[in-house]
Amino acid sequence: MDSMDRKLISALRHDSRASLSDLAAALGVSRTTVRGRLERLKERGDIVGFSVVLKEDIQTDPIRGLMLIGIEGHGAERIIRQLRGMPNVKTIHSTNGRWDLIVELGTDTLAEFDDVLGQIRRLQGVATSETNLLLATRKTG
Repeated sequence: MDSMDRKLISALRHDSRASLSDLAAALGVSRTTVRGRLERLKERGDIVGFSVVLKEDIQTDPIRGLMLIGIEGHGAERIIRQLRGMPNVKTIHSTNGRWDLIVELGTDTLAEFDDVLGQIRRLQGVATSETNLLLATRKTG
């Protein structure tokens, strides 16, 4: 994959529905070049599909934050199962270092956010946590 392929992928990430003409103009190449590169990227398996982003996908909860969780013992899988069942838990990441899990939370109010934090802190096996509110998102996807 060369720099032109990476530019093409970047343009598609910005707008996966962009026409070949629009992509060609943005990249400064011909439509034939864009079509050929796109087909090659698909054939090699570099591009495995295209997606649509819906309005509700980019609407975020007014209150969002990251909760870093330290787990005692071997209870990580059980805690992950419990977190999956909580509607305000948006994503769960396992990680290395001081924290075992990083959980993205989303709620409508600070009071609701505080309630969710309390629920998670009370889960058996959660030894410690740290939470950071997300103030602004500069880039997604």
